[in-house]
Amino acid sequence: MGNNGSTRGARKPSGKSAGSASRKKPADGVSRRALLIGGGAVAAAGTAAVLARDRVKRLWWQVPGVEKPRKPGELDYAGATWVAASEANWRRADRPDDFPVDRVIIHVTQGSFASAVKVFQDPAHQAATHYIVGQDGRVVQMIRELDVAYQAGNRSYNERGVGIEHEGFVDRPKDLTKAMYESSARLTASICARHGIPVDREHIIGHVEVPGTDHTDPGPHWDWDRYMELVRRAATAPTPTPTPTAKASG
Repeated sequence: MGNNGSTRGARKPSGKSAGSASRKKPADGVSRRALLIGGGAVAAAGTAAVLARDRVKRLWWQVPGVEKPRKPGELDYAGATWVAASEANWRRADRPDDFPVDRVIIHVTQGSFASAVKVFQDPAHQAATHYIVGQDGRVVQMIRELDVAYQAGNRSYNERGVGIEHEGFVDRPKDLTKAMYESSARLTASICARHGIPVDREHIIGHVEVPGTDHTDPGPHWDWDRYMELVRRAATAPTPTPTPTAKASG
């Protein structure tokens, strides 16, 4: 993957550094978890409350009994396979209770499916997305949607977004296969349904559209009209009814 993963890969030739954007404070107010732990004293402390809020949000999950139940390998999307990312590439959270989820962020890996999985398992990479979609349509989930993936180079968008990587290179349109588009569209429709995200281009965006980023993915060959139509179809498609299993004759 070279120096890739779209979280580090295809970059704009110039612009603000991702680092400065990542230090922006999220627009959200004091969260439910912050109120639970900090109480009214934090909220009433004026300027000190702003400084304390981020620390409270980082520490809430250490308080016994406040975290949502979790099971190792549990999936948010039934069509995926679980492969865990390194814990250095994401932050434990309790979304949407602490941060509202209102974006799906589309990436391209700038490498193969296997290399994307490998770098997201590498603690030195310091970046990952929740999902990877292959050119053959397979889906791997590497981070729970509850948690914050270091994906966008912008702290607020990380906290509010679910990220999807797509196997390929931004300058190779042949990498963007029919199977990939259709599989990713079903995944995005599912994410939008779970979190009440509108199916539109304001809320389903490319990495390049994240404020302050220096990345260009998903690139000029990503067909947004085609993709959004597929997402809309998937969002309105009836849920398949399971076929009853015939009893074996004895």
